[in-house]
Amino acid sequence: QVQLVESGGGLVQAGGSLRLACTASGRTISSYYMGWFRQAPGKEREFVAAITRYGGTTTYADSVKGRFRVSRDNAKNTVYLQMSSLKPEDTAVYYCAARISPETNFSSWGQGTQVTVSS
Repeated sequence: QVQLVESGGGLVQAGGSLRLACTASGRTISSYYMGWFRQAPGKEREFVAAITRYGGTTTYADSVKGRFRVSRDNAKNTVYLQMSSLKPEDTAVYYCAARISPETNFSSWGQGTQVTVSS
């Protein structure tokens, strides 16, 4: 099973940008469809973005569409989430996750990285 580690979180002012990275080990990341999720305090975890194995297709939650961009570098075994025009409501712990196919559940998860957007 693939192991995932997120990085790049931090504190940023509203309107600012951050880039999160999710680095995989144990298996080559090109075997997996990858996703980003987030969980704010007191709320359910929610889908943010996903990318197919070679990056041909990306999908986004409506709340981040046009502001976030997911990408991947399979040679570096890393998936990225570029976040721009950040809002206080984007504050959450962000997780990356992996699944074998679009028909299966995300079965491997990272430990998460905190993103805090101040107003």
